[in-house]
Amino acid sequence: MSDVTVDGWRIERLGPQTWDLFAGLAERHNGVWGGCWCTYFHLYPDPKEERREIGNREFKHRRVLAGLAHAALVLDGDEAVAWAEFGPVDELPNIHHRKEWEQTVTRRPDFRITCVFVDKRYRRHGMASVAVRGALALIAEAGGGVVESYPHDLPPDKKVSSSFLYNVTRTAYEELGFTYDRPKGQGNCVMVTEVAPA
Repeated sequence: MSDVTVDGWRIERLGPQTWDLFAGLAERHNGVWGGCWCTYFHLYPDPKEERREIGNREFKHRRVLAGLAHAALVLDGDEAVAWAEFGPVDELPNIHHRKEWEQTVTRRPDFRITCVFVDKRYRRHGMASVAVRGALALIAEAGGGVVESYPHDLPPDKKVSSSFLYNVTRTAYEELGFTYDRPKGQGNCVMVTEVAPA
């Protein structure tokens, strides 16, 4: 188990030993994002037949068991209350507006953060930031490097329910020290930071 903490919250890495924590959070929210189980970003090329045959939950579980899925889990006692999915590009190739990203990338990142989710009981209390900082700490333990994320780039006056923000906002990443790099699709952008190895 991890000894990483962020603002007093314990951070654990997603793995076979913590699968039940991740699954518990996903199950409390109907599999998250319409039953995705945080599989979307793994899917290029998209193994539709495999997913259709075994379902999103088992597809994610098999990736975790194989060491091909990473996330920082934020724990409150013995319950996961938030996560931030991260991994190398080859592990998470299926970002939104992928073709545009491929045409505009000048330096391939070492890691990307693709999805942040917070238990509905803990929203609007800074938990997304805790999850992302937890991911950055685990990335540092894994050797660090260039990290990209792809948050929503919303006009200042636009209000959107947090349940639709699968990777929070540009402003949230700026507060975490990320730098705006470029737009990506309509309403999204590329944010970058460099993480020193731990």
